[in-house]
Amino acid sequence: MKLRKNLEAVFLVAAVVTNFASYAVASAQAPEVVRAAPAAAVIDTKVPVVMVKAHRLSAAEKAALN
Repeated sequence: MKLRKNLEAVFLVAAVVTNFASYAVASAQAPEVVRAAPAAAVIDTKVPVVMVKAHRLSAAEKAALN
């Protein structure tokens, strides 16, 4: 119950700690392996397309199905 009362304070403390941690990590040098990695993997540009060829049902055919 006490945690629910102070949830806003817990959130603010977590946000401040996360903010300081992000600045501390940002100043560290990245390993060479990470820098040498390609920015994006090769993407297959072929997108599979499904073509559906069928005739539309007339009003009489729709009524017959119900």
